[in-house]
Amino acid sequence: MRIVLDTNVLVAGLLSATGPPGWMLEAVLAGDVDLAFDMGIRQEYDEVLRRQELGLPAGRVDALLEVIDELGFEVVAAPRWPVGMPDPDDAPCLAVAAVAGSVVVTGNLRHFPVRCRRGVTVLTPRQFVETLGGDER
Repeated sequence: MRIVLDTNVLVAGLLSATGPPGWMLEAVLAGDVDLAFDMGIRQEYDEVLRRQELGLPAGRVDALLEVIDELGFEVVAAPRWPVGMPDPDDAPCLAVAAVAGSVVVTGNLRHFPVRCRRGVTVLTPRQFVETLGGDER
C-alpha cells in the first residue's frame, strides 16, 4: 500500500518505537508500505527531523532518509492543491496523495478537514494500522 506520511508521524515514530507511529516507521523501513513524497515533503522531513530540540540521533535520521530515498515513490510536479488548508504547509501531502493514489497518514486530523480533502483519504496512524489488521502489538 502506498501512503503519504505527515512529518509528525515520522517524528513520533522516531521518538518512540511503541504505538502506531513506531509501527508505521518500522513498516516503512522494512519496505512493507510504499512512502510517496515530493521534493518539498522530502525537504521538510530532513529539516524537521534534524531540529536540535527534537534530539533525534543523526544516525537514525540519516538511515531513515536513506531508506525513503531508496524505496520511496517520488512524485514529480504534483499540482498545487486547489483548496485552502488550515496549515498551508500540509497541502502538498494531499496533492501527492491524489497523484499517487494513496492515503495521507497524520497525527493531526484538524489540519486536514474533510472539506479540504477532495476525496483523498486521511487517517490517523492508529486508523491506518487498524485497516491493515495490525492493531494487536
